[in-house]
Amino acid sequence: MMINAWKTVVLERYAEFSGRAGRAEYWWYFLANVLLYLALFILASVAEVFQFVYFIAVIALIVPTIAVGVRRLHDTGRSGWWYLITFVPVVGGIVLLVLFILEGDKDANQYGVTAASP
Repeated sequence: MMINAWKTVVLERYAEFSGRAGRAEYWWYFLANVLLYLALFILASVAEVFQFVYFIAVIALIVPTIAVGVRRLHDTGRSGWWYLITFVPVVGGIVLLVLFILEGDKDANQYGVTAASP
């Protein structure tokens, strides 16, 4: 299940900002990122070369991370511009977290039909 979600988000929808992403798609992607970053962080503390690999991974995953976040906001019926609330110190991140946790619209909304679970 996680492999399918990772494949769907990163390979097939790398920079797709339209459409919707269900909770499962977003949170499996989030988990995969956390595990990747954790592994690279541990390796970077052992061998200096992995600091560069960690930096490259962070840069390479900026676009798909924002894209899946925007699609997750679309699933809750909100514009992707809500993602900019992260620039509000402390409160913005909390508000965005709550929006990502909320259940998506059951029916079609202005951003498309209900997102299929991976």
